[in-house]
Amino acid sequence: MLRKRLESFREQLFFRPHYPTAPIQTEALPPGIPYIIGNEAAERFSFYGMRAILVVFMTQYLLAGDGHAAPMTEAEAKFYFHLFNMGVYFFPILGAVLADMFWGKYPTIIGLSLVYCLGHVSLAWDETRLGLFLGLALIALGSGGIKSCVSAHVGDQFCRANAHRMTEVFAWFYLAINLGAATSSLLTPWLLRISGPGVAFAVPGLLMALATAVFFAGRSKFAHIPPAGRKFLGDLFDPEGRQALLRLVPLFLFVAMFWSLFDQSGSAWVLQAEKMNRHFLGINWESAQIQAVNPVLILVLVPLFTRVLYPLVDRFWKFTPLRRISVGMFVAGGSFWISAVIESLIQRGLAPTIGWQFLAYLVLTSAEVLVSVTCLEFAYTQAPKRLKSLVMGMYLLSVSLGNAFTAAVNYVVKFYRLDAPGNIMAGPGYFWFFMLTMLVTAGLFSLAASFYRGKDVLQD
Repeated sequence: MLRKRLESFREQLFFRPHYPTAPIQTEALPPGIPYIIGNEAAERFSFYGMRAILVVFMTQYLLAGDGHAAPMTEAEAKFYFHLFNMGVYFFPILGAVLADMFWGKYPTIIGLSLVYCLGHVSLAWDETRLGLFLGLALIALGSGGIKSCVSAHVGDQFCRANAHRMTEVFAWFYLAINLGAATSSLLTPWLLRISGPGVAFAVPGLLMALATAVFFAGRSKFAHIPPAGRKFLGDLFDPEGRQALLRLVPLFLFVAMFWSLFDQSGSAWVLQAEKMNRHFLGINWESAQIQAVNPVLILVLVPLFTRVLYPLVDRFWKFTPLRRISVGMFVAGGSFWISAVIESLIQRGLAPTIGWQFLAYLVLTSAEVLVSVTCLEFAYTQAPKRLKSLVMGMYLLSVSLGNAFTAAVNYVVKFYRLDAPGNIMAGPGYFWFFMLTMLVTAGLFSLAASFYRGKDVLQD
């Protein structure tokens, strides 16, 4: 009896008995959307809760094998932080191939979510470099592997009758991401301080288990688009499919620089906050808690931009997705101008208020809405039908490349001691470098986007 139940559970977990294999025809929201949104909110809590305390853990709490303190230097912690982010956004390509060619999106998401849970167990269980690196490797594989699948799975639920609601749902999807991120970014730094790393890493692990359970509960509500098998390779090498991919590659390469700046809110900005006056609005903030400003602002700015700003700009200038992304990249450069000003004040021996970083987050989050939310929808609609997960993986690879660039810069800075007093990357010089690189990249992206010609493709 137990064997039969386990077999039945396995069948429901990884296969699709009698599940719809095409988008459900309805003008209303697809019935599986609430389960996807709930899963995303819990999964993002787990990821951002763990990531929020990562640099502080590595520089203050990390232990040696004998139980003695063995923290990393700031440059070393930034290197490993961005190396981890690089892995997280590299593995979407693997998940995309598994989903589109072999398993399908639902089994891929379920299977890699279990790997993801094991990564959290390792972080909570072992506070040495062994537990850290093993946990981060498993989380990079699990979290990264499901990323392209989850985003494409959202789009797969829509037919022509309700396609007009896709922008709304992708906005809700992004809001769920940031609701989870805001809550965890406030909670886990506090847990780290009062309860230590074990509890602080365990709570995100429990939320990842909940995310997996919520997604499993919605299995009969989803449209399960079957894997393409050999047709995947046919579309990949088909002239039309190949041209669609090649048109997107230059755009995604330029977007990588945006992510190089954005993800430093979890490393360089956290370390900068350690040197600032963190008493603000009547609250004594933990340095890692300031990251919660970003997802809280997202909850405000996404509806403001989609319902007010975009329609207003459209009256005077067609605010196409590519134009939104271009404007967002220029705006991102402004956030690092503020960071450079903050660092200049710190170098003078002052302790500027953390309110300066709140302003920097407002600028960076505005750029994120313009770039990231738009890229999610743009990447899905431009992808050939059987290559949806692959194209989402290609887009997410731009995040990996951005973090690889930041990790490489920090490695060079550490190796040549470019951050020593008087050197080019010391103090504000580090932030000026990234600001100027971003502005040059934004100009090149605008030029490339003016030559882009594509078409929208949905599953039906």
